[in-house]
Amino acid sequence: MPKRRTGARRSVLGSIGLWTLIGVFFLPFLFVFYYMVTTSFKSQIDIFSPEFKWVFVPTLENYAAVFQTGSFGEFTLNSMIIGVASVLVALVVGLPAAFVIARYKARWIGSLVLSSRITPGITFLIPWFLIFSRIGWIDTYQALILMHVIVTLPFVTWLMISFFEDLPQELIDSGSVDGAGIARIFWSIVLPTTKGGIAAAAILAFIFSWNNFLFSVVIAGNSTRTLPVAVFQFMSYGSINWGAIAAAAVVMTLPVVVLSLFIQRHIVQGLAGGAVKG
Repeated sequence: MPKRRTGARRSVLGSIGLWTLIGVFFLPFLFVFYYMVTTSFKSQIDIFSPEFKWVFVPTLENYAAVFQTGSFGEFTLNSMIIGVASVLVALVVGLPAAFVIARYKARWIGSLVLSSRITPGITFLIPWFLIFSRIGWIDTYQALILMHVIVTLPFVTWLMISFFEDLPQELIDSGSVDGAGIARIFWSIVLPTTKGGIAAAAILAFIFSWNNFLFSVVIAGNSTRTLPVAVFQFMSYGSINWGAIAAAAVVMTLPVVVLSLFIQRHIVQGLAGGAVKG
């Protein structure tokens, strides 16, 4: 009995320690998110109050200012088009590349992919901006999609390498025995088997594209401006509308949060399947 009690006590203490650690880690994030949401419902007087107001009369003026601009829906559509297109390009190119790297153990190519993933975006931005300026692609969807592929393609490729490496060799050999070529094996066996990882890679890549600010602020124009850039329309030399900025940030964050909640099972299953290996 004493041993059982000691084991139960250790289990309880371990659980308390784990949840305390999780709380300490997530508390700053949750507070910042709470601060952003509450600010979006505050009046300018409450926002600039010397003391933080936990209790206040909520207002929808900030959200009205966001949607009365008349262009926020267009900015949302731009972000959606660029995000979906860049992820599709990344999947079409990155999945076969990751499979080849995993199958032929070309880890040095994987290292190059990783290096391009961690290289600062400004490194690619300057030469691409000069090229797009010469060919007249500034403020076009194709230019922004190509720029966002720089973010999504290395991520999808690097994430999927581990999935393909974890595939049993017997599974690949079974397709070869049946006379299938490498392309047929990849399409009929490999992709269906790793669909959880593909879903996780696609979703996370879309979120990275949706949140990207650097490329859009330089390459985009009035007709292709995305949501992260559109937030800055509430800033001027004379004043900053913090309430409208907070409301715009909430509107920009909401689709990603809703998407993550609905498909979190696929993300967890995908990452648990080996995507974070190595």
